[in-house]
Amino acid sequence: MNTVIIIQARMGSSRLPGKVLKPLGDSVVLDYVVKRCNRITNATKVVVATSTHDRDYAIVEWCSRNNVECFRGSELDVLARYYQCAKHFQADIVVRVTADCPFVDYELADECICKMKIENADILRMTGELPRGLTVEIFSFESLEYMYRYGTESHQKEHVTYYSKEYPSEFDIDFYKVPSELEEPSLRITLDTEEDYVMCTNLAKHFYQDIFVSSKNVVNYLIENSEVANINAHITQKNVK
Repeated sequence: MNTVIIIQARMGSSRLPGKVLKPLGDSVVLDYVVKRCNRITNATKVVVATSTHDRDYAIVEWCSRNNVECFRGSELDVLARYYQCAKHFQADIVVRVTADCPFVDYELADECICKMKIENADILRMTGELPRGLTVEIFSFESLEYMYRYGTESHQKEHVTYYSKEYPSEFDIDFYKVPSELEEPSLRITLDTEEDYVMCTNLAKHFYQDIFVSSKNVVNYLIENSEVANINAHITQKNVK
């Protein structure tokens, strides 16, 4: 089955503009995300899906320089961008990743894709309280097409799979229980504010030149070094609607 990882990326973040191309370690945030996604062996292709807005041409240029597949679509209708990208690359299964998660758990993603293929579900969701920034979403092209057709509200278009969360009975949803050692919901390993960036920079510095550090080691480090984890512990996620 053609399994396509689609990384949504744009430069227009309201709280931390240009975050996906900010320096991190020896490279930039997007490089971390792409390279870790390329470690997902059960996937066929990795694509960066950005918008047609002029400011996002910087992402297109970065992809071109680094031989990364790139697709451009609507800036605000992210659901349409995903659908059109998945259709263009003839995806059977789509793995949704956001470019503000430089330490995305590629090992966990591999296991989830494997389970998705075995169970042949519409959507596979991780259960358990992972730190924000480690998870991926996995769904069939057919379910994506269904969400694209019926997800007409603005929040459904912005958040891609939100329609399936509001109307779960319309989908065959399977679940993957995450390992207990990763269940640390108080940790933020994502990039939405300046404090998040400082924390992620500390992680990249500690795991210098180890872009493929396991998420388990990242979590353990933050548990053992509360002064680093506390840098962004007070940040709250923006409301969906």
